[in-house]
Amino acid sequence: MRSRQRRRMTARFISSLRCSRRMYVKVMPINYARRIAGRRRSDKANRQLGFTLAFVAGATNAGGFLAVKQYTSHMTGIVSLMADHLALGEYGLALEGAGAVLSFLSGAISSAVMVNYARRRRMHSEYAIPLLFEAVLLLCFGILGARLSETRGLFVPVAVMLLCYIMGLQNAVITKLSRAEIRTTHITGIVTDIGIELGKLFYWNSIDPRKQPMVLANRGRLTVLGSMAMAFFLGALIGALGFKHIGYLSTVPLALALVTLASVPVIDDLVLAMRRWTK
Repeated sequence: MRSRQRRRMTARFISSLRCSRRMYVKVMPINYARRIAGRRRSDKANRQLGFTLAFVAGATNAGGFLAVKQYTSHMTGIVSLMADHLALGEYGLALEGAGAVLSFLSGAISSAVMVNYARRRRMHSEYAIPLLFEAVLLLCFGILGARLSETRGLFVPVAVMLLCYIMGLQNAVITKLSRAEIRTTHITGIVTDIGIELGKLFYWNSIDPRKQPMVLANRGRLTVLGSMAMAFFLGALIGALGFKHIGYLSTVPLALALVTLASVPVIDDLVLAMRRWTK
């Protein structure tokens, strides 16, 4: 009898723990973070993560310009500037541009390595690991930037390469998870796509639709593209204002936002690893 009562009490206790866990998951935004940065993807989750990363990229790019007087996500401009420096015989500046491009490329390579490593092991943090690494780098830049900025000769090239690495890392993550449909570190392609959809929207279909298919704009895609561009602009505005008023520490909230999104899938993997280890 006592053993049966103990089993019943244990079963009730476990059931209450499960109910409390379900209530906790519903109350706290854990499922939201898991859906946004987790392995299982949806178009809605890709768009929401894209908005967040576009905001982060805009803030980092604008704040970084005030710090190092150079945009760090615009590889087209950096490569063009390298050519100008070479033509003018300014080989040192051209070499710095090459370092920025290689840093962006290294960030994309690192992101691909992390994603493929986690993907082959079916980890929940397939896309969260690069985002968490980006958050760590932003924290380092924000916390150490004020002290290292005193040595301008060394700090500026290193800061430029670090920010370019971060932008390459982030751009590769969103490119892989959205299958190259979303970009967040620059809006040239976004503005081009907006122009294409607006051209379809304003097109006058004068020909009989029974003879030729009608030209119709994808209004949903147009809304997403416009929201992405607006998120980048707002991030750039807030990033510039933040650096103007509080300096390098303005990157800390951006890093904390990425940690909030990426920590849930990483914790899921740690819990599974602990379970396997205990078994």
